[in-house]
Amino acid sequence: QVQLQESGGGLVQPGGSLRLSCVASGIIFSVHFMGWYRQAPGKERELVAAMTDGGGTAYADSVKGRFTISRDNAKNTVYLQMNSLRPEDTAVYYCRSINENYWGRGTQVTVSS
Repeated sequence: QVQLQESGGGLVQPGGSLRLSCVASGIIFSVHFMGWYRQAPGKERELVAAMTDGGGTAYADSVKGRFTISRDNAKNTVYLQMNSLRPEDTAVYYCRSINENYWGRGTQVTVSS
C-alpha cells in the first residue's frame, strides 16, 4: 500500500521559516519524481517545487530563491525548506509522487502575524 505522509506545517510569522517533510512507503522512492504542491482557499492546486530522481529541480516563480526542495533516498523522504515566508504562502501543502500520481493528505501552512 502506497502512503505519503507530510509533516512540518504550522503557524509562522511573515519572514519566518518552516521545513516540510514527506515520508513515502510502498514505492521504490529513489526512482520517483517527487513534487510539492499547494492549494489556498478558493484557488486551484499549484506546483510549488519538483525534484527528479537524478536531483534536477524546478520551482514556481513565486517561490524561487525562497524555497528549496531536497530528498534523502535512504530515508524515503522529500523535504521542502521554506524561508522568507509571506502571507500569500498560506495554503495546504501536498506531497506527490509524480510518476504514478500518488498524493499525501496535506499539511497546513499559515503565515500570519
